[in-house]
Amino acid sequence: MFAYHFATHQLPKARQLEAWQAWYDTIFDVTPRQASNDDFIATNSTWTIPGLTLSLVVSPANTVNRTKSAIRHNSVDHWVITLSKRSVSDVATRGLTFEVAPNTPFILSFSDEIGIRRRREDNRLQLILARDNFQAIAPVIDAARGMALTSPTARMLADYIRLLEHNVPALDDDAASRLANAVQAMLLACLTPNADSRSAASDQIRLTLMERVRRAVRTNLRSPSLGPAKLCREAGTSRSQLYRLLESEGGVAHYIQRRRLSESFSMLSDAANDLPIGEIAEMLCFSDASSFTRAFRREFGISPSDVRAATHAGLPPAPPPSLPLGSEICTFSDCLRRY
Repeated sequence: MFAYHFATHQLPKARQLEAWQAWYDTIFDVTPRQASNDDFIATNSTWTIPGLTLSLVVSPANTVNRTKSAIRHNSVDHWVITLSKRSVSDVATRGLTFEVAPNTPFILSFSDEIGIRRRREDNRLQLILARDNFQAIAPVIDAARGMALTSPTARMLADYIRLLEHNVPALDDDAASRLANAVQAMLLACLTPNADSRSAASDQIRLTLMERVRRAVRTNLRSPSLGPAKLCREAGTSRSQLYRLLESEGGVAHYIQRRRLSESFSMLSDAANDLPIGEIAEMLCFSDASSFTRAFRREFGISPSDVRAATHAGLPPAPPPSLPLGSEICTFSDCLRRY
């Protein structure tokens, strides 16, 4: 895997925009929204394996255009799937104009003329797919390009792209070599959902759903209403699917409790945190300090007061073990083994 990072912040202010425009030369013409004499602090991190590139871009508001002239000078015809996290995108391509809300994916092709105006500073992910490597699903991708993708399976695709952001930079060469096939299976499942395509992408779907659940639990860790109903609503999954996801974790309640205990361990290991143990227990929705202490000792083999005492003595105990995503798949790399 080839990784590269480009940034303008270390350049003189007068050269930042020029450098960013040169970075995208022959692909896009870049025009800033603000006056050209303002700062233009932007970064682009890319991770490339044969067939695809994951690109993370942070930039001020701007407009990019891929013109006929740019297409003549650089005839690359890759597809690009974009997921903007902050900005609305006003897109023009193939005689169509449409608006894309943040966190909504859309697909374009570099073989087409393109115009994209971003209304504010943005943090966006782009998955760039080489047409030759994804020829088997070319009709599916082409049918979905040039529109905002808003279906439930498109939201699954958005979550999967975010999952790639967190996992691709750490992939070893063996896992990276399998990524293109895994992405192809997930695209097919999200763009033409049916039993066969979902079965082929089952590991990718499972890991994406698990990430949704993990995020929902983390967000609501201190909410007394956190339970199956709330998780199903926030993770966009059915109750039976949620139970299957967390079966290897001992069930929904056990998974939530382990997350709360892990959070309490972190709080007690923070020397700057002087909240009483009973208050920490209440904050994390335990019925009382005694039941919290018993659960904590069962989980970590040490009492909350011992963790705090060790922290104040400058001898913080070992961190709690990380929580797996399930017995069959523990890492993103694991879910690539079948491809």
